[in-house]
Amino acid sequence: MSNRETIGLLEEMILLIVLKNQEINGAEVSREYQEAFRKNISLPAIIAVLKRLEKKGLLTSHVGEPKKERGGRRKRLYEATLQGYEVVAEIQKFRNESWKNIPYFDI
Repeated sequence: MSNRETIGLLEEMILLIVLKNQEINGAEVSREYQEAFRKNISLPAIIAVLKRLEKKGLLTSHVGEPKKERGGRRKRLYEATLQGYEVVAEIQKFRNESWKNIPYFDI
């Protein structure tokens, strides 16, 4: 990868979920993560990763409109930035190039 901020696998997976949804809150990220990877992860852990990605400039967030079903409370909504998209695209490109050097086995 280039001189950009590096991210770990959990950060990458969460960033991909945000990219897929364009705008999503932490609870929805947690639900999608658990469905996709069949692993439990706490909402506070998801929120910590979302905040870390935002601090790195890979996500932005804003507070959404109040929802009647939430008693008038608002949700923080996350969106990927162009830099976030570029980072995961670069990771994918690196992986594809790396796999070209791996011999395949007939299993």
